[in-house]
Amino acid sequence: MDKDPDDVSGMFDEVAPGYDRTNAVLSVGNSALWRIATAKAIDPKPGERILDIACGTGASTLPLARAGATVVGVDFSPKMIAEASKRHPKIDFRQADAMKLPFGDDEFDAVTISFGLRNVHDPKQALAEMYRVLKPGGRLIVCEFSKPPAALLRTGYFAYMRFVAPLIATVTSSNRDAYRYLTESIREWPDQGTLSQWIRGVGFTRVAYRNLTVGIVALHRGRKPEDFAIRASTARRTGRARTTDPAG
Repeated sequence: MDKDPDDVSGMFDEVAPGYDRTNAVLSVGNSALWRIATAKAIDPKPGERILDIACGTGASTLPLARAGATVVGVDFSPKMIAEASKRHPKIDFRQADAMKLPFGDDEFDAVTISFGLRNVHDPKQALAEMYRVLKPGGRLIVCEFSKPPAALLRTGYFAYMRFVAPLIATVTSSNRDAYRYLTESIREWPDQGTLSQWIRGVGFTRVAYRNLTVGIVALHRGRKPEDFAIRASTARRTGRARTTDPAG
């Protein structure tokens, strides 16, 4: 889990053109279903402002824009951003670090990240940044690989990731080492309960998760509290300085 941001960004740069194709093959077509489930969970509305972190080639960003929301897609890989901008020129894509988002406080109605949180050097810091840029009452959706709760399924899944996925990546990807890293990062990533604790730990309330594909993927959600007293308590606990009630 000790990830060098420059190394990880460079790996994603190399796989950008064929990224979606390789993911579709490795997931046996489930990646499209996971995107649909994530978009439904976000429930974008016309006029809302939504931030899609680790947007990759923009496959997760496009459905949100089509729903009428104003969407900003960010990724730390410049070639992923270039690929996204080429495919979807009408959407605002920017290179950015999830641990230091280039946005002000309380800007977005919803923030989402799909299959990117485990690639961040400090996931808890990234979650704190997502909390910061959300409006009070704003919603968080995290779609990430997880651990199937059934022991037999978990064993079979990890065997697939260790032995089969690298062979598929050799055929479908330009960088086998990048997908070796990805499979290792998935295996080492914490389970659903631990990620839920991290989300609560930065201040989110109404935290819950739903397993997709028998728990291979989990869809986590949370809300930034609208009540100022709760937000102020969170700020004191996490060391964030802003404690002044904007309502006066």
